[in-house]
Amino acid sequence: QVQVAESGGGLVQPGGSLRLSCAVSIGIFSFKPMYWYRQAPGEQRELVASINSGGSTNYADSVKGRFTISRDNAKRMVYLQMNSLKPEDTAVYYCNAAGIYWGKGTLVTVSS
Repeated sequence: QVQVAESGGGLVQPGGSLRLSCAVSIGIFSFKPMYWYRQAPGEQRELVASINSGGSTNYADSVKGRFTISRDNAKRMVYLQMNSLKPEDTAVYYCNAAGIYWGKGTLVTVSS
């Protein structure tokens, strides 16, 4: 059974940084695209960033220039480095493997 587990969320002040991590137990991890989504209270879940097997990345307009997605295939890990955080980045962040498997999410709160 595939397991996806996020970590690294927490409370941070506006302008601060956080690094989210996602551990994935999936076969042939290096061939799978990986995604970070987020869901703010009362909002729909939205795609934040993606990275394919070749390392190409895409970002939502709202996070371009501030967030960076990366992967370590040897460790089966995906990361989301979040800089210059804003209160509107407050959400539960979810890791998705291969467009199919979801983690339980990690809460990021940006507040002074």
